[in-house]
Amino acid sequence: MLQATTFQFLTDLSANNHKTWFDANKERYTKAKDNIEQIVSQLLVEMAAYEPALANVTAKDCIMRIFKDVRFAKDKTPYKTNFGAAFSKGGKNFTGAGYYLHLEPNGKSFLGGGVWMPQPDVLKKVRQEIDYNYEEFLGIINNPAFKATYPTIDGEKLKKPPKEYTPDNPAIEYLKLKSFTTFHSIKNDNVLMEQGAVKWIAQTFETMQPFIRFLNRAVEG
Repeated sequence: MLQATTFQFLTDLSANNHKTWFDANKERYTKAKDNIEQIVSQLLVEMAAYEPALANVTAKDCIMRIFKDVRFAKDKTPYKTNFGAAFSKGGKNFTGAGYYLHLEPNGKSFLGGGVWMPQPDVLKKVRQEIDYNYEEFLGIINNPAFKATYPTIDGEKLKKPPKEYTPDNPAIEYLKLKSFTTFHSIKNDNVLMEQGAVKWIAQTFETMQPFIRFLNRAVEG
């Protein structure tokens, strides 16, 4: 489970986002990172029961760096104020669909998943899969359990249909998307600090599995 000290570290980092403070609190960062690695390792074990491809993935394959790439960013603060981990057969570097855990204090945590800003060839495959199998796609995202947990499919959207599709295509609003992602917000930080938090996260991710598998069938087909 998440330790309160991990979120306290992130809260303090948010108020002191500079190298001097970070270096002076390196031990706190190390303890927080160890806590995240423990959570991710436990999640991988739980999730491998329904996603066998995760059996050989390690926590270090999944966890995002806390150091930001500020070369093209307006915000030049050097550190992220969250811990993130991506779960897929290739860890965080997989180009297909996967699950994402975002841990950030003050009700900003969430569970997410899908494929975010894929390369043009991958995007084309996903759109084609939705077009060819639209009824199946609707059945997945409108399933009551899925819909209650992941209410919307989000992503940056084109103003006009992609050139391969006509405006009257039944799936056109989804075909306009440039990302195919969904989220479950966690407004109560305490949920993550309960004894059964890891199992709850794994079970919540499992509800997303049909969506992830549909997308990866397109990507890997």
